[in-house]
Amino acid sequence: MAGALDGRRVAILAADGVERVELEQPRRALEDAGAHTDVVSIDRGEIQARDNDLVDAGTFPVNRLVDDVSVDEYHALLLPGGTVNPDKLRMEPSAVQFVRAFVQSGKPVASICHGPWNFVEADVARGRRLTSWPSIRTDLRNAGADVVDEEVVTDGNITTSRSPDDLPAFCERIVQEFARAPRSAGAEDGS
Repeated sequence: MAGALDGRRVAILAADGVERVELEQPRRALEDAGAHTDVVSIDRGEIQARDNDLVDAGTFPVNRLVDDVSVDEYHALLLPGGTVNPDKLRMEPSAVQFVRAFVQSGKPVASICHGPWNFVEADVARGRRLTSWPSIRTDLRNAGADVVDEEVVTDGNITTSRSPDDLPAFCERIVQEFARAPRSAGAEDGS
């Protein structure tokens, strides 16, 4: 799918505790398809990655702060998991508002594992068919989502997946879904 995402800009919203493979593999798939990606976070510098939530897995440099970005600058949004990462993001009003605005814009949003916790805090899970890591499914149900146990699920502009085991299907689907966003989706050219 080389070139499928040429001219598209993707925000990857993440914080300390991000599951390395859930940021790294989707990012590689998006960039291999031609997208420009930015790691957007709540603090400057680097974010600490984890492996299976427990093992230090290096860092990712932060490209932009969520306080300084707009939905208009991007064609799509990726929310990787890791238990700590979405929990930190849920506590930051600017991150919650960014997720809410992105979903409400109709632009594609994708999330894996614990990442859909962001949809609960942003109050955008209601009425959506979603999947996630098993331990947060009750939270999603309580927020009004129709929760299913499937490898990858797309409902409108939201795509979700359960775990790192689902990454091949998730990566393939998000390239397809993000390619549907018009190149002129209101994203400013800031390459």
